Amino acid sequence: MNTMETNPDAPEWNSLLETAWMARENAYAPYSGFRVGAAVLLKNGAVAAGCNVENSAYPVALCAERTALCAAVAQTGAVPGQVAALVVVAEAENLTPPCGACRQVMAEFADDLPILLANRRQRKLHNLKELLPNPFKLK
Repeated sequence: MNTMETNPDAPEWNSLLETAWMARENAYAPYSGFRVGAAVLLKNGAVAAGCNVENSAYPVALCAERTALCAAVAQTGAVPGQVAALVVVAEAENLTPPCGACRQVMAEFADDLPILLANRRQRKLHNLKELLPNPFKLK
């Protein structure tokens, strides 16, 4: 087990956090004003970032976590089993965990992975099995 899986303050998280905060700056959130950034680390060391993208038809908005995972697929050809870690950042008083749809999409790419939630004051480490103990799987 590496330190990213057990320590939210491990230095290995720092570049992923920086990437997520930079992605957050690009968020398109004209309706809620709630900007979120995410970064995905692949097992080969590649990193992909995403931000939330809102839409006036609210159900078609995209969360930062899903845009980061989609970017990993588009930019690197990532396939299930290659996702090593995920970071989600927001300027909120409370940490912002992934929604149910994002958790299910994560489960498509990893059986389990460390997920670091952060704001400017705190960090908390979770894992996917904790956040989604019984994902839907066809296989």
